[in-house]
Amino acid sequence: MKHYYLLLLIVFLSSCKENEKERITKLVTEWQGKEIILPKNPVFTQYVTDTIDYRIPQSDYKVLVYVDSIGCTSCKLQLDSWKEFIASVNSVSVDSIPFLFFFHSKDYREIRYLLKTSSFDLPISIDKEDELNKLNQFPSDIMFQTFLLDKNNNVVVFGNPIHNLAVKELYLKQITGDSSIKYGNTTVDVSPAIIDLGEFNKEEKREAVFSLTNTGNSPLVIMDVATTCGCASPTFDKHPANVGEGLKVRVMMTPKDSGFFSETITVKCNTNQYVKLTIKGQVK
Repeated sequence: MKHYYLLLLIVFLSSCKENEKERITKLVTEWQGKEIILPKNPVFTQYVTDTIDYRIPQSDYKVLVYVDSIGCTSCKLQLDSWKEFIASVNSVSVDSIPFLFFFHSKDYREIRYLLKTSSFDLPISIDKEDELNKLNQFPSDIMFQTFLLDKNNNVVVFGNPIHNLAVKELYLKQITGDSSIKYGNTTVDVSPAIIDLGEFNKEEKREAVFSLTNTGNSPLVIMDVATTCGCASPTFDKHPANVGEGLKVRVMMTPKDSGFFSETITVKCNTNQYVKLTIKGQVK
């Protein structure tokens, strides 16, 4: 199991400052193998409307997602991305893997709206007393409030697979039993890597376009793209690019709050490392 966390650390720490490296290393060490205590009688609903009789099924793995009341819920939740990931897990797993969403929110009407808008009909638990967090004392960083658990509720993989492609890969490798690590066979040049969208109104949308040029010896392929915020919607070219040719990654920013933003877009290519892009700006 240690090689999973070694890979996770390498990916997390490769672009971090020293104090951030220490913080993440401490978190992974603390939570690896830790038992998560679930509330005794969690109440599950659909669309925060109807209480349903849902019992957590027995399974080799389960995914636990804790959503706190801090910040923009729709930005950090990304339900459409979760639906895609759940479909991916169901397609590669032998047994059905439960996805347990626990919401502690200041505005459950917003949660209901988000669920209905995304047609997200999985059972979710409304944890008004924040019991799950009180039992476990989760990290405050949303990147570390999601867990892949074994059948005994011990942490197997730690991190959010929607916000981080490396973590997503770890989840799928653990679930499928495929521990092989595949390395890329080409290199890429990014221009630009940071785009400042400037100042604009909250009612506006702004698009950033990044160019990835193949500088290696084999065709370049973009496999997946993830963002740290649901306000940033990425699309990308899905055809291979020959040596010297390029691919585009487009990110549409639809802000929901005013103020300064700086969001990271992670691009998975057939290269040895993930490509990190940044969009920033000021919303009036």
